[in-house]
Amino acid sequence: MRALVKTQKGVGNIEVRDMPEPSPATGEVKIKIEGCGICGSDIHIRHDQFPYWPPVILGHEFTGTVIECGAGCKASKVGDRIVAEPHTKACGVCHLCRTGNIQICPHKRSPGWGIHGGMTQYICYPEALLHKIPDSMTWDQGAMVEPTANAVTDLIVRKAFTPGDFVVVVGPGPIGLLTAMVARASGAREVVLLGTPGDEELRMKKARELGFTKIINVVTQNAAEVIQEMTHGVGADLVAECSGAPRAIAGTVDLVRKMGTVCAIGLTGNRPVELPWDAFQKKVITLQFNMSTMYQSWDRTIALISSGMVPAEKVVSHKAPLSDWERVFNDIENLKALKGILTPEG
Repeated sequence: MRALVKTQKGVGNIEVRDMPEPSPATGEVKIKIEGCGICGSDIHIRHDQFPYWPPVILGHEFTGTVIECGAGCKASKVGDRIVAEPHTKACGVCHLCRTGNIQICPHKRSPGWGIHGGMTQYICYPEALLHKIPDSMTWDQGAMVEPTANAVTDLIVRKAFTPGDFVVVVGPGPIGLLTAMVARASGAREVVLLGTPGDEELRMKKARELGFTKIINVVTQNAAEVIQEMTHGVGADLVAECSGAPRAIAGTVDLVRKMGTVCAIGLTGNRPVELPWDAFQKKVITLQFNMSTMYQSWDRTIALISSGMVPAEKVVSHKAPLSDWERVFNDIENLKALKGILTPEG
């Protein structure tokens, strides 16, 4: 089968190549892939900035159809349309696993970096990590469940957000736009997006198309002053930091109210961040770090997307076959794409 593979350590070293077609082990199903989203982690792997074990097939934001069930499967059947939690190889016995936090098990090796992922034709996967999607959902919507589930986990399941909150989203990239949509669908009284001049042409335009009217260019406007004016001198209840930019992270303290919450979602790519620690302390801010998704967020996310409350598929700007991966990756890196989906070949 054809697959997009990180072949060895180092910058680059990605190519489409033939790989053996897998067969399901006990407790696994075989899935025919219909589409796989490109995550920021895939870009980081390209540049050797994220852990991975090559040679490995990239991609963890996949959706598809069950075509075979291995021995011992209890809940799955051929024909199921599914999405999958990317928490493979969690040990099940450590403190984190046994408290329901398999997503950060130190032994976890997820698809796309720790084991073979979804940028291919077929994948075999534990049925315990699957979620069924309704027939009414498109494959593009299915491929958007995993990234949207991150926003649902961070804001809703981990309770960073309360209905009626004034929310500021820093960074109008795909995760930022999804976070803004989740906040809006969950009852935010206002959602403000912050971006830079580089975001104007594509990202801010898309934000406006999605119905967001409060958008601040941080170079031409003083974001802190605007937020203070909009909140009558109080500040935002919640700042969702989705940019991963060190300066933007440090500046969240100027946007949030006293005893408000800064929800850390974006990754920096291992760049160091200098925080004005005393300013955070004096505001008694809750700084909530996040990583990956929790079980409780997946069916909520499927419902939000399938109902139209969170039209996540509208963030997709590029859809291409595996052989065109390099163009899509480059467009994402050069801010010429929002969300890309790769489809299998062969």
